[in-house]
Formats: sequence, structure tokens, C-alpha cells
Amino acid sequence: MKKSIHRRGDVILQEKPFACVLDPRYRESRCDRCFKEAKVMKCSNCLYVRYCGRSCQKEAWSNHKEECEKLKALPSCLVVPAAALMMARIVRRLLKGGDTHKGYYTSKLYRKFSDLMPHEENIQQDSKRMDHFGTLFVVLQRLLDEAARPTKMELLRIYGKMCINTFNILDNEMNTIGTGMYIGASIIDHSCRPNVVVSFDGETLNMRLLEDYPDQELDFGKLFISYIDLIDTTDVRREQLAERYYFRCECERCRDEQEQKRMNAAACPNKNCEEPLDMHGSELKQQCPVCGTSVTPFDRETFNEISNFTRDHLAQMKSVASTDLDVSRLCLQKQESVLHRYNVHHIKTLENAMESALNLEKWSEATGYAVKLLDGFRHYYSPFHPMLGLTYLKIGKLQLYECRFAEALKHLQQAAKILRITHGEQDDLYKRVLVPLLCDAAQGDLGHLSIASSAD
Repeated sequence: MKKSIHRRGDVILQEKPFACVLDPRYRESRCDRCFKEAKVMKCSNCLYVRYCGRSCQKEAWSNHKEECEKLKALPSCLVVPAAALMMARIVRRLLKGGDTHKGYYTSKLYRKFSDLMPHEENIQQDSKRMDHFGTLFVVLQRLLDEAARPTKMELLRIYGKMCINTFNILDNEMNTIGTGMYIGASIIDHSCRPNVVVSFDGETLNMRLLEDYPDQELDFGKLFISYIDLIDTTDVRREQLAERYYFRCECERCRDEQEQKRMNAAACPNKNCEEPLDMHGSELKQQCPVCGTSVTPFDRETFNEISNFTRDHLAQMKSVASTDLDVSRLCLQKQESVLHRYNVHHIKTLENAMESALNLEKWSEATGYAVKLLDGFRHYYSPFHPMLGLTYLKIGKLQLYECRFAEALKHLQQAAKILRITHGEQDDLYKRVLVPLLCDAAQGDLGHLSIASSAD
């Protein structure tokens, strides 16, 4: 009997959160229950959480009722830390029998809250997280009744499970809008070359395959998502994973020495040569191994200087968009013919420049950065990564605005190919954003061709 196959783009897991919390930045624009963007109204009692309508308010009431009175008693100017609100919601869920909740990740296999590792030893040795927990504990004393409140050590264990097992809830453009705990989905491990992608419909988590899976039964030990940004060097990725999740990644990509060199690479002094040069490698003597161009001590010194300059400014670019764009322009100018186009610091600078130009409505400049950024994303992301699809979408949208219909159509079609897999055709991003843009680009291109034909 021929085995069935799970296809790329298939949803392999869909789950509602065990507990979730909206990022405080979106309290005035998104519903606390469904996370959808809408005109929201305050709860008439606590005046803190907001809902998109009576339906969501009614659905949320059984969980919000006790929380409501606690929030009402807090000063009106206080913004409750999202992590404290999340922990309080987890505790209340557990007190209402949540410890028996089964988070299924296949039709037969499931996890419970008790199956999650608390990592209390790691947390206790982590000064930053212990400081954070201490702050949250003070807030939790006001959010939870003393009689029902777990002991401080029990709360620490819950905190550890929350830190390691929650997901960032993302909007359609991969921006974090909240945090959720998904008991079943937390079974899946990390790889820097993932074969599964997570997306969200409001607060509902969807896992989709990025590759065809040949076996009839899914083995979640062979399925992986990425916990972190993949456009980072091996050292940075490993450092982030050790700091946030307490493990050292030994995936295939982290063992790929050639990619690690490429991510830190210098451009060959010969502008006609595309070879990425490892300025720190012992195999690089005095010349490029491909074209033979001399590599001088001055070339090495310049590369190190510009690399350090870029890293410093990428870390500091947290101010207003205009400043970010000016600094990004300066970095890109200095990087020219020094950093290789696949150097991750160059790619991150392009991404920052694109977003800054978009914020300042400098459409043409943003398009130029986005097209260059696409090259780096194609190189490091899988062919069906959502960030790659969103970049194609942004370029197509910008080109459509500039009436470059044929180019816009080409990029939007590429976006459709990817987002159909990562988000699905019923997702609002695909159905309500991308499809209308495709129609506009196709009609514009047809009209342009008709005018050109008439002129001939």
C-alpha cells in the first residue's frame, strides 16, 4: 500500500493558547481576546483590557472575571508588565483544572503543563532572569489572591516554563503582537534550518510544513522550527539560544563552516570577483584564492574597522526613523567594496535602511534597498520562508505605487508562491492584501501593454 505524503504548506498542528497576553503596545488597537486589529472598547469595570465587541468580551469573561477586579484596584496610569499578566493567567488556568488540559500535537499524542521543563536551576543561575522574576513577583502579589497564590518557588517553576515554552504571537507581517503558551506545539524543537513554520490567525497557532514529508505518520522528532532570527552568525545564534533557552545548537547549519565564513565575509578587492573572503582565516594568505588579487594588511584593517563600525551602529539604531536612515546610509556607504554582499551585517543594514525609508515614505529609496535585501534573504532563508515572501510583497507593492506594473506583478507572483505555503490562501494577508494587489498589477500591466501596442 502506497504511503500518503504530507505536502509543503499543509497545516500539521493548529492550537488555541493555554494562556496568552497582548503586547501592551497594542492595547488600544487590538482585541485582548482574539488579538484582531479593530476599533476596541474598554472593559467597563477595570478600564484596562479592551475588546472588539460583546462576543469577545463574553467569551473572555470566565477568565477575565477575577483578573478584572485586581486590575481595577491598580492605579489607572499603571501598565502591567505583560509577563506578570501572563503568569497570573497561567496560575488561574491551573487553579481551574488546567493541569489536566491535554495539548495534542498528533491525533493520539499530547502534553500537559506538568510535562514542561521548569529549568529552575538554569533560571536561578541567570541573574537577569532572577531580577526579572523578582520584579514580577511583586506585581503578582497584587494580581493574585494570597490564598490562591502559589509559593514563590512554585511561581519560579511556572516562570521557567513560561520563559522556555511560550511563542511570540505574530501578525501577518511577522511583527510580535503578544505572547502565548501552546502546550502541544511546545513539543517541537529548534533548528537553524527549519522544515516547519509557525503563523497565527489572531491568537490561534498554525504550524505548516516547509517541505514535503514522505511518511504517513508525522514524527515530531524530525520536525523543527526556528526560535531565533536566522540572519545571524553561528556564534550569535548559539549565544542567543544558550541565553534564552539554555542549550547549545549543534544543527547541520551551525556545523557549516563555509556558511559561517560567508556570514562574516569581506568583499574581494577585485570588484569583478564575487568570492567572499575570510579575513580571519588562516587559509587566506596574501591573495584571493579565486582571482589571485592581493589582500593587503590595509584591506584587513579597513574590513575590521568597518565591521566594528557597522556592529556598533546596528546596536545603537533604536531612535527615530530619520536618524536610523541617515546612519544606515552612512554604514552602507562605508561597506561598499569592503563587506561582502552576503555579510550578515550588510544584510541587516539594508533591512534597517529599507524599514526606515518606508517609515519616512521614501518609496523609491525603500525599493532600492528591498531589492538588494532580497538577494541576501534568498541566500540564507529557505525558498519558502515567510520573511522572503513578505519582502517580495513589499517590493511589489512599492513598484505598483510607482506604476512599474510588470515588475510589480513579477514580485507579487513570487510573494504569492511563498505566502500560499507559509500562511495559506484563506489568511487575510493572502486573501485581502496580496490578491487585490495582484489584480491591480495585472490590470495595470495589461493596460500598459495596450497603450504601448496602440502607440506602435
